[in-house]
Amino acid sequence: MSGSYASPRDSDSEDGPEKPAGFEELAASRRAWIEDVLHPWCHQATLKQLRQAEVEWVDIAGKVDQDATLWTWAWERFSALTHPELSGVHETHPVKVKLRNGSAFEGFPDSRKTMQGMLVLIGRDADSGQSVEFGPLSIDEIESVCLVDP
Repeated sequence: MSGSYASPRDSDSEDGPEKPAGFEELAASRRAWIEDVLHPWCHQATLKQLRQAEVEWVDIAGKVDQDATLWTWAWERFSALTHPELSGVHETHPVKVKLRNGSAFEGFPDSRKTMQGMLVLIGRDADSGQSVEFGPLSIDEIESVCLVDP
C-alpha cells in the first residue's frame, strides 16, 4: 500500500510515550476548566441551554449540586441576585427586575420557588399593600436587576 499512516505510537519519543499527568495535575486541570470555561458559560447561556446542561450536569461538572453550581452561576449574570459565598438567589434584599419587554417588578427573590431559570419575587401590590407573587420570570426575559433601598 502506498500512502502513509501515522499511528499515535509513531509520534512517541524514542524514550517511549509521554507519561500521563499525575492526579494533582488532572484535578487542577479539571478545576481550571470549570472555573475558566464552565462557570463563565453559565453566565451567558440561554434558558434552553441551561436546561440541556442540567440533564447532563453530573457528566459535565461531576457530582455537584446543580442549584449550587449551574443555576447559581447562571443567576450571577445579575449580581444583585446572588451572594459570592452562598448558593442560589439571595433573598435578603429587595430588587427591581426589568424585563426586555419594558415591564418591571419589585420584591424579594424567593429562592425556594425560583427554579430552573425561572425567578419568583415576593412583592407588594401597589393599591392594596397585600403581598403578591411576581413570576415566574424567565432568565432569558430579564434585562437587568438592581438592588432597591428598603
